[in-house]
Amino acid sequence: MSGSALMQLGTKALFANYAALQATGNNISNANTKGYSRQEVQLESAGGQFSGAGFFGKGVNVTTVARAHNDFLTREAASSRSLAAADSVRSDQLKQLETVFATGESGIGYSAGQFLNAFVDVASNPQDLAARQVVLGQAEEVASRFRAAGQQIDSLQAGVTADIKASINSVNTLAKRVADINTQITLAQGSGHQPNDLLDQRDQLISEISAQIQVTTIPASDGSMSVFIGGGQRLVLGGEATTLAAVPDTFDPAKVRVGISDSSGTHALPDNLVTGGTVAGLLRFQGKDLVDARNLLGQMAAALAGAVNNQQALGLDLGTPASAGAPIFSTGAQTVLPASSNAKDAFGNPVASYVNAQGTLVPTVSFTITNASALMASSYEVKPDPATAGNYLVTRQSDGVQVSVASGATVDGFQLDVVAPLPAAGDRFLLQPVGSAALNMARVLDDPKGIAAASPVTASIGINNTGTATIANVKAVSNTLNPNLTATVTFTSNTGNYDWELRDASNTLVSNGSATWTAGQSISLNGFQLDLNGVPKTGDVVTVAKTPFPATNNGNARALTDLRDASIVGQQGGTGGNNITDAYADVMTGVGVRVQGAQLSADMSTSVASDAKAAVSEKTGVNLDEEAARLIQFQQSYQAAAKMLQVAQSVMDTLLQVAAR
Repeated sequence: MSGSALMQLGTKALFANYAALQATGNNISNANTKGYSRQEVQLESAGGQFSGAGFFGKGVNVTTVARAHNDFLTREAASSRSLAAADSVRSDQLKQLETVFATGESGIGYSAGQFLNAFVDVASNPQDLAARQVVLGQAEEVASRFRAAGQQIDSLQAGVTADIKASINSVNTLAKRVADINTQITLAQGSGHQPNDLLDQRDQLISEISAQIQVTTIPASDGSMSVFIGGGQRLVLGGEATTLAAVPDTFDPAKVRVGISDSSGTHALPDNLVTGGTVAGLLRFQGKDLVDARNLLGQMAAALAGAVNNQQALGLDLGTPASAGAPIFSTGAQTVLPASSNAKDAFGNPVASYVNAQGTLVPTVSFTITNASALMASSYEVKPDPATAGNYLVTRQSDGVQVSVASGATVDGFQLDVVAPLPAAGDRFLLQPVGSAALNMARVLDDPKGIAAASPVTASIGINNTGTATIANVKAVSNTLNPNLTATVTFTSNTGNYDWELRDASNTLVSNGSATWTAGQSISLNGFQLDLNGVPKTGDVVTVAKTPFPATNNGNARALTDLRDASIVGQQGGTGGNNITDAYADVMTGVGVRVQGAQLSADMSTSVASDAKAAVSEKTGVNLDEEAARLIQFQQSYQAAAKMLQVAQSVMDTLLQVAAR
């Protein structure tokens, strides 16, 4: 082997070890760079040269600089990060929602109970204006608490909307950068070597997109990476990025959804196709948790206001003359939202609408609350029934239960009304019987004399009765009550059989009948409810007639007090109900369970994401101890290569000296 061959071997070794030192130094420099993957110089033998004495090696070649990378681990880390982000953001939002439903004396349930308790003092002294003023004060307090809770929910919705828009803007920016890097990588592929730093940057950008919205990736032969969202919707394809947009909800413009913009316009994606990232968590919170909370809160507000107003209307106030009680609460107008996709006229107004007396354009689909206690905590979608002409499909959104009814039918405590111009096939409307009740709840009665404490009818026991029966309570329970009719109940046996008669002011018989009474059972006639204590005997008589002195009567105040324990808040499916305090406790419990469940999911998914990140870091991360050891190794190799060159130089000098002689 000549001196020049030895010189060539040393030069190659020197270059290879310098390259290794350079790569190691770069690793150390980027040890704390986010998304950086460890790089390593790839070496190969330069082969051998044949001679009569055999093959002599020709040294080493640097083939490329490769990065430590694992496609599977990288995808798993991005996917788990996406799910963790969705769970975490929903957990954070639910914790904020939990503060809406305060506990103890700060809660709505306590305030509602105090309001109904205030009628006790009115019942004790119906003419006491101070006691009546306390009732109105408590009414204002409970209404203000409902309004405050409704405003908090609206604020949460506004925050969610802003966060979704911010996330979508972030995704658009990141997607554009991925597309630009795809172009650079495609151009660099022509060199035959991978642009490691660009690949790291692209992986990091895709991971950041995943934190906002879950994506799937497909590599292309030219080195680019295609990115898809929402069940195959293109986000990045080669060097082109699709723009996402925040589009208004089909029914409620206060809400936003994720949309894809292309040459044909912007199209909203179904929420269930957005399965990960902060956007998915926010959409789930907006579409389920926030809607449920608003409806549950509104259901309680509507039920309380409806029950109180109905009972108030059945009593008599302190007016001169006494008249039926005016409403104490108002919960605002009912809400009907037409879908943005409904048919429109030449002016852009929904075809199925009309201008009311106030000049406002309103949908032809409307509803009227007929029984506040039967209202469910839900919104309802209404559309024409394609199978039955003239009918409409009403879908309860809380559980998906659907019924086909005609206009005028009653569903879950409200009556559906549809007038011309009738909705066209495909038109849809969202009915919110309770959605805005809490936000709009207000006390509308200001005069304490307006509280209807008196019952329009009074019961009395016959003076010749021999049984132990006494009057426990008598109250109006229906607006069909005619106080001008006198009801006489005559017990015909000790077993509880009785005859009854209704007579007008001229003592003319209006109607009569027979029935059987048992202990604890109410007697209902002419729109009133009569309760007895003790046991009547044969021949005993109970008379119910118009209240002669309403100012001193407390029958309706007692009935209003009884609402504390009455089941006025309906339950899903119409299976019974709760009183107002128990209903509020159930809502608090339900929200608390959601918070705990969301926190558990967030902890689990965050742990999985952390493990996935650690696995990627173990594969691709820089270990400074290892790099320091490699520095020493390559330094020694470099020094040995330099020594080889020194020896080769010495050999060359010796050969030249010999040749010169």
